[in-house]
This record gives sequence, C-alpha cells and structure tokens, in this order.
Amino acid sequence: MANYKIEEVIKIKFNKNINGFQNELEITRELNNKMVKELNPLHRSFIEDLFADINDSDLIKCIIDDSNKKHDIIISIKNEQRYVSIKKGIKNSVHVEGISSFIHFLIQNHVKRDVVKEYLKYHYADGSTNGTGKNRLSAEEYKKRHRGKIDMINVEINNKDLLIKAIDRFVLKGNISDKTIDAILFGVSDDFIWIKKEDIIKVILSKKDIYSSAVHFGPLTIQPLDRCLNYNHKYDKRRFCVQVKWYNLADDIIEFMNNRYMEKFGYVDEPRHS
Repeated sequence: MANYKIEEVIKIKFNKNINGFQNELEITRELNNKMVKELNPLHRSFIEDLFADINDSDLIKCIIDDSNKKHDIIISIKNEQRYVSIKKGIKNSVHVEGISSFIHFLIQNHVKRDVVKEYLKYHYADGSTNGTGKNRLSAEEYKKRHRGKIDMINVEINNKDLLIKAIDRFVLKGNISDKTIDAILFGVSDDFIWIKKEDIIKVILSKKDIYSSAVHFGPLTIQPLDRCLNYNHKYDKRRFCVQVKWYNLADDIIEFMNNRYMEKFGYVDEPRHS
C-alpha cells in the first residue's frame, strides 16, 4: 500500500460499502447495552478516551440521533453523555447553510464589506453578488482569473478569533443547535480513528496559515453546494447554499495522532551537528 494515494488508502481502510446511516447503526450496535469489559480493544480505547473514571462493569447506552445536529450518536455511561459525529470516505462535508445566514455570520464578525462582496462573487462565479449573472464559471476557471481576490479573502478570514467561531459553527455545534460534539469518529465499526473536541480546535488553528486556492477557514474549504454550470433549474437552488468541506479530515486526524504519540514517548528530532 506504500504506493497508494491517500484517497485510495482511505477507500480501503476506515471504509466499507454501506451508507452513512447503516454505518451509524453498526457502530451503535457494537456499543449499546454492552459493559465496558465486553468491548473489543478498539471500541474500549475509544470509550475510555471519551469517559473518565469508568469501570469494567459500567453499562454503555448508545443511540442514533437523526435530528439535524452535528452529532450522529449519543453515548451514555451512568449519568454522563458524549455526543459523537461520524464520518467516512473522502471529501467530507461538515456543514451546509444558506448563503444569507453565512454572509450574516461574516458581517456579524466584522469581516470587511469589500471582502464580503468578493466572497459573493467567488460563490456565484457569474459576475454578480446575487447569482443573477449569465455567464457561470467553474471553480477552477474562477480561481485562475481571480487568484489575488481569493487570497485577499483568505487573509481576512483566517484570523484566530474568527477561526474559533467558524470551528464552533461549522464543526462542533452548527448554527441551529445548543449541543457541541465531543468527538469525530472517522471510519467504520471495525476500523476507525477519532479526534476529540479540544484536539479538533488545535488541529484547525494549527492550519490557519496553510495555502489554498479556494476560500477556506484553515483546512475547512468553503464553496457553493452546487455551481450548477449546466443551468438545470432542478438544482439551481443549491447555488444559494454554502457547503463546508474538510477534505483532509482523515489525514489531519492521523497526523495529530502521530504527533501525540511522538510527544508522549519523547520522540523528537535530534539537532544535527556539522
């Protein structure tokens, strides 16, 4: 597997041919009504990382929450609950909302007016700020023509204060819920990795200065739900929604886990001597 691209590796590992709901159901079945001591090592490690001070005989309850929130399952032990978002596959979408509420979020957080206008031009890519232009460009074509404007947007929005609010809105809580996730589980029941809330924040903040040709908050790419370049009226309304994707979610979790392992066991690069 050494010569595989990361996308191909993820298709093989942390994955199987089931849809998202079936995946949630399988994970729920592995945890629900099980004592801690009955879990296999992978599931036990996950549960012990989420809950402090648990015993072998503690009973786990796990249910699917199919309401429109960031978490997919709720895990309970005694009187404590943990809210977990489940992802699998590649190019993970983490958030969708209407363009008007997204623009309100930017304005509310004092993003400059000219930057907001440039985002709207990027979003619609038809020469307008409201989607009424006649000549729609693909994302790649727009990026080629307006590289400097996109860079300007990214410089403005990738400041720490706004990024923290974006993390909360796009990944942890959303814009309609009062519940914050405790972890993201990436993969399937018998092969998964995970990252907890506090570490999600660290990872995204650590990547605020990465370069991207797209509009982004750290590793979170912002784009229309559909550019609808074929002018199909059936899907035209998707142009008026913003989608947030965490394209390298699995890579970033693995990188964080490796770094944490290296720090835990004191593996650091030795200084080179000439």
